[in-house]
Amino acid sequence: MTGTIRQFRSFNRPIQLLQVNQVGINLGFYMLMPYLATHLAGAAGLATWMIGLILGIRNLSQQGLFLLGGTLSDRLGYKGVIMAGCALRTVGFALFGLAGSVPWLITAAVLTGLAGALFNPAARAYLSHEAGERKVEAFAVFNVFYQAGILAGPLVGVALLNLGFQSICLSAAAIFALLTLLQGFYLPARHGAEADSNRPVLHDWREVLTNRTFLSFAVAMIASYALSYQMYLGLPIEAQRVSGGDSATAMLYVISAVLGIAGQVRVTAWCSARWSRGQAITRGLLLMSVAFLPMAAAAHVTLPGPLAWAPVIVCVVLLTAGTLVAFPFEMALIADVGGGRLIGTYYGLYNLLSGFGILAGNLLSGAAMDLSRASGLPGLPWILLVAAGLGSTAAVRYLERSGRLKGVAPSAVASTAS
Repeated sequence: MTGTIRQFRSFNRPIQLLQVNQVGINLGFYMLMPYLATHLAGAAGLATWMIGLILGIRNLSQQGLFLLGGTLSDRLGYKGVIMAGCALRTVGFALFGLAGSVPWLITAAVLTGLAGALFNPAARAYLSHEAGERKVEAFAVFNVFYQAGILAGPLVGVALLNLGFQSICLSAAAIFALLTLLQGFYLPARHGAEADSNRPVLHDWREVLTNRTFLSFAVAMIASYALSYQMYLGLPIEAQRVSGGDSATAMLYVISAVLGIAGQVRVTAWCSARWSRGQAITRGLLLMSVAFLPMAAAAHVTLPGPLAWAPVIVCVVLLTAGTLVAFPFEMALIADVGGGRLIGTYYGLYNLLSGFGILAGNLLSGAAMDLSRASGLPGLPWILLVAAGLGSTAAVRYLERSGRLKGVAPSAVASTAS
């Protein structure tokens, strides 16, 4: 951790505030969201399909509006859009605790989703703009703080459950309100090259959509998000099957978060000294792909006692390790792929495409799980995930070896207040 602290202190105040901001965002989000479905089914008494609808609307509001949020950050400035997102999530989370009817719950879902679509690409664009040529290091520290919020959030949430679900919602809302105030007072204004531009927004979108290097890379990476999202789908199901209870799922998140907090900065420094961005991303994807081989192998045998946990734990460790290798280089490459212009828009579209990858991955892996049970092929879902990951790895490796990723030079964006 000393290396992480040292790296954190080496950045200027705006970057440090963005890192702390991310802890707060994930703390507030994960202290509420893991318990929302249970509350809606229990105290709120909603039907399962209605709960699915509300959660789906929240996700759709976020994923579907990422491009808009990124473009707004380019045009209006990063600070204002980040603050607007945090303010909206303050209202949305408070509504989850205070709402007594379905229309208000849907309103809360839309507001919380829109909030994420605003501050997510804006915060990454601000960080990229401010870090300049130190993007990779900045995103490595960013991921440490990101994981810290994920680790702390559910623990704080479960502690507050004794006081009632409303206390969780209002506490989470208070965190976002505090973040909004902190950003207002201490986060300097920063604007990209497109601030106050008179160009039509559709012109910017056309420019991003016709950037062949960006689109090729984004499409090549789609499968990686299907793999990483198994932390929320396939692996919890397998952990529950092995343990016979729900508590085991929390252990998966703890393992992943602790690895991220303890290892991200060291892993990134080691990779930076040896590999190019494309090479690091390729090797990270390869690790994520082979992570599911133990699951595929163990699906056809019965392991005794504690050994039954081994494939799941090995999968989580390898999957997390692959993410630690790839993530900082991936984020830095996206920021530079447009020559330092339209950074928010690039992040917004990338998040939108990643959302489609998650959706497709969930549908296909879920169908494969159902088919595996019906056909007697328990290893089928994991084999398909390995194949998808290897395909993604091969695609990024091709882009790297063809020189298309090497041609993406780090942009030297000035870090001056606008």
